[in-house]
Amino acid sequence: MSILDDAKQAVQGAVQGVMQKAIQLAPDSFMPGGRPDPLIRAQHGHIGKPISRLDGPVKVRGEATYAAEFPLDGMLYAALVFSTIAKGRIATLDTAAAEASPGVALVMTYRNAPRMAPMPLFMTSEKACGGNDLPIMQDDRVYWNGEPVALVLADTQEQADHAASLIRIAYDVDPSVTAMAAAKAKGTEPGTFMGQPLKFASGDAGKALAAAAHQVDRTYTTPRHSHNAIELHAVTVTWTGDTLRVHDASQMVAHMAWSLGHVFGIDEDKVHVTSPFVGGGFGGKGLWQHQVLAAAASKLAGRPVRLMLTREGVYRIVGGRTVTEQRVAIGAAADGRFEALIHTGTVAMSHHNVLPEPFILPTRSAYAAGTMALDVEVAYLDMVANTFMRAPGEAVGTFALESAIDELAVDMGIDPIELRLRNEPDKDPTTGAPFSSREVEKAYRDGAARFGWAARGAPGSRREGEWLIGTGVATATYPYYRMPGGAARITLARDDDSTIGATIDIAAHDMGMGTATAQTQVAADRLGLAMEQVTFRYGDSTLPGTVMAGGSQQTAAIGASVMAAYRALVTELLKLAGNDSPLAGLDADAVVGVDGGLARIDDPAARESYASILSRAQRDEVVVEATPPAPLETMHWSMHSHGAMFCEVRVNAVTGEVRVSRFLGSFDCGRILNPKTAASQFRGGIIMGLGLALMEETQFDERSGRIMNPSLAEYHVPVHMDVPDIEVMWTDIPDPHTPMGARGVGEIGITGVGAAVANAVFNATGKRIRDLPITLDKLLA
Repeated sequence: MSILDDAKQAVQGAVQGVMQKAIQLAPDSFMPGGRPDPLIRAQHGHIGKPISRLDGPVKVRGEATYAAEFPLDGMLYAALVFSTIAKGRIATLDTAAAEASPGVALVMTYRNAPRMAPMPLFMTSEKACGGNDLPIMQDDRVYWNGEPVALVLADTQEQADHAASLIRIAYDVDPSVTAMAAAKAKGTEPGTFMGQPLKFASGDAGKALAAAAHQVDRTYTTPRHSHNAIELHAVTVTWTGDTLRVHDASQMVAHMAWSLGHVFGIDEDKVHVTSPFVGGGFGGKGLWQHQVLAAAASKLAGRPVRLMLTREGVYRIVGGRTVTEQRVAIGAAADGRFEALIHTGTVAMSHHNVLPEPFILPTRSAYAAGTMALDVEVAYLDMVANTFMRAPGEAVGTFALESAIDELAVDMGIDPIELRLRNEPDKDPTTGAPFSSREVEKAYRDGAARFGWAARGAPGSRREGEWLIGTGVATATYPYYRMPGGAARITLARDDDSTIGATIDIAAHDMGMGTATAQTQVAADRLGLAMEQVTFRYGDSTLPGTVMAGGSQQTAAIGASVMAAYRALVTELLKLAGNDSPLAGLDADAVVGVDGGLARIDDPAARESYASILSRAQRDEVVVEATPPAPLETMHWSMHSHGAMFCEVRVNAVTGEVRVSRFLGSFDCGRILNPKTAASQFRGGIIMGLGLALMEETQFDERSGRIMNPSLAEYHVPVHMDVPDIEVMWTDIPDPHTPMGARGVGEIGITGVGAAVANAVFNATGKRIRDLPITLDKLLA
């Protein structure tokens, strides 16, 4: 990073700081969420009901069409060839045998690929979503071990795969940096996340640590993790003239359309991306090189193309979570109150992406401390670009932070829950902003009672035969986000018999978490209609909005967008109602949707049905589109979800095998819109957390920069026998400053799990594991 870059970042940080302080000082009423959403008060509608997913029957019948299942006439199938060096140039490239292979229509390499711009790097502009900003098959250079260097199109997948195996490539190897120690030796740079420095200091934390009555100072490490969604990354593309049609497995269709337009030098309205069904995303289903290569090959061949990555292909070109080395040091007074809290360390990333794993994020808001020092430094490797993975920062950051707090609790002889609650902040420790809602103590007290925490014994005190039994706890936390770019369209229509229906259009996504179901519930309650009268359309870049399914923010983004569109709809309906309506003279704030129409809030008897308003106005439909206000609420209040994670493990004293026998998550996530789908999200996150704790590790050969276990045979994830019955519960206390009173639930489930398991293992065995995953060799050492 240059001196100019440093200065620019400093200026941006200062401007942001001034802006944030001004927003914090503004009256609540000036902020989005300054007045609670009226739906928070609704107790007898669809919100809060455990309604089964609306897309369930379609999926069970096998009628859901995923990205690799769109049949197109004349379609060709693609196979990729990946580089086997970390850095260098292609010296020789022999494609003759592949080109002569049966069924082959095209072999594309840097020699014949069309001219393309690099992908716009994610977060460098509002709609950019590229995983890296490297040239894509534009020259003979190689930037990481696994980069695509050739693509084959054939009439069948088997023919394409066979032909790809016939391509012969030799390389001139350049010096590369593929070992963490070597990368750190070359120097580190300050990390930034979403344009902000990953650094904070208050007071002299080092001095306070040294003077503290009780201290813990430890290093914790976490390995690389790879994305393993059930649905492999896939895309089906075709060109009609200069218009590109893309069926993708995406969690950001509008971003995809804009970014692909940039790559191919066409307007975004010439790119139509749809993604109606996605078999898991978790941060990995963005724009990678396979979509660009498929579109380029389709353009060259003049035929539709389907490209589905193999499982190995996902590991080679789709980034995952990067390695972290974290120091956590806590100094506490005799009563357990933190006088110093230090969380610093180093992560690895490539030169061509923008996501250092921001592991300090949970520490910024979780606990009060007299002094604080937080810092993430970046070391650069020649490797596949890392990217977002479920709860980036929080998933691994809570492992280190919550393990250190457990170590301190043991050292001081204080119950780990009580130590945490003694350090509950009354305002945000780093910004000074008030919390929008914070029910951590209730989550802990209720969870402890149900889990039976009081029966916990001293480390190593419980045993059944060969099995040592222990319990552990950790705090889960994840911020509330609402990103800019939301917009929604509502079409309210009547048919000939005056039956009313509403259609909600927004370029959002459902990756199996029940978004369409929960948002149909919300829209039905907001409009005062039955769920059967509401259609929620999503997963299409031609719909309004630039909404990403990430950061657990989609619920808020959709909710705020529909709120804005609903207000515009009511305003238009009141105009149409005219002076002859019981609603004459009222504005949008004075009425509410109920029983198929609008009614006065203070006099429900004064109402008129939608059908009546449209009929008298001689209209068959009303169409409105609106954009919500900027998400200033996230700077006015400190907005976070929390949880208390309780784990019981059994550790075999002979073999070191760890089995999780019980798990309970007690959550404070505001109002729960649909208990059935939310419980599934909580449990899914916890299961990913068990994988993080006990088995997941991308084995990276530091000699060559190659991922060595690119399959589910060698990269282990939890299976049914690894997962106990998981109990979840929640406070269901609405956040008064969020749409519907809800905060996202998609990512908090993974946070805190690694520490809860590690702390339970310590309670069972007396051995402290600070290096994930917790494998039996570490317990037998």
